[in-house]
Amino acid sequence: MTDYGHPISFGVSIDPDIAEFAKSQQLALAAEAAGLDLVAIQDHPYQPQHVDALTAATFLAAGTERIGVFTDVADLQLRSPVMLAKAAASLAALTGGRFDLGVGGGGLPDAIRTMGVPPKTPGQVVAYTEESMQVIRQALDGGTVRFAGAQLVVPGYAAGPVPPRRVGLWLGAQRPRLLAVVGRAADGWISPLNIYIPPREVPSRQRIIDEAAVAAGRSPSDVRRIYNVIGTIGGRGEGPGLSMSADDWARTLASWAIELGFDTFVFWPVTDHLTQLGMFAAEIVPAVRELVEHARNSSVKVR
Repeated sequence: MTDYGHPISFGVSIDPDIAEFAKSQQLALAAEAAGLDLVAIQDHPYQPQHVDALTAATFLAAGTERIGVFTDVADLQLRSPVMLAKAAASLAALTGGRFDLGVGGGGLPDAIRTMGVPPKTPGQVVAYTEESMQVIRQALDGGTVRFAGAQLVVPGYAAGPVPPRRVGLWLGAQRPRLLAVVGRAADGWISPLNIYIPPREVPSRQRIIDEAAVAAGRSPSDVRRIYNVIGTIGGRGEGPGLSMSADDWARTLASWAIELGFDTFVFWPVTDHLTQLGMFAAEIVPAVRELVEHARNSSVKVR
């Protein structure tokens, strides 16, 4: 694979469970204080204990000053694309550009159906997602949105507000047809957790994105690559995902940046979240940046 040359960024995923949300707020504040770049928020509104992702994003953004916030990922089937763009643009405008919009086609049709949304076939999901991406991108950029597709028709929406920084529109995907949509229409690919798409399976996904981007007249480097990484720092092989020393974590993430093409790593701590976040920020983040910079400057692989 290739290194697409983007700056390396780091984030943390917070728990949207209402019973744990005070701790999640502490984690977001700690991430900002530690110098991380992003806070990620899951979107599973059919879970009764989960707060709404956009509401949570607004709440966390209002309580912080610098750190960026993004949805990881907002379900397109449960929200009007135009209203989703309106909410994203509004939050980005109110926070000085600290919000990016991660979206997904909707991976749990039975759960989506319980909220009154008619089921879509896999082909309809792909078509709806691609049309939604086009509508949202136009709306986020401002001006009059006119769109006539097989799934969506927008006859003339006057979009706004326009945030001070262009809102990133990132798409979560793992199957070929949606990965191709990433290449054609998204500003970034949000990969599922490393336990769902392990590193050995990443190159084939990246090739689909790159080929679709080129076919659409884009450069593969136009697309950011975000990896959700679950694991335990200092673990001894127990638990899901990575379970190793901080040094091994740093070498692993650096190799995933240089050899797999990821530029953003979102940490999903398994346990003792504040302590694990502190170790991630203090021991792993600076080491990864140093290793990646050295590899880019010397054209050698990270070992």
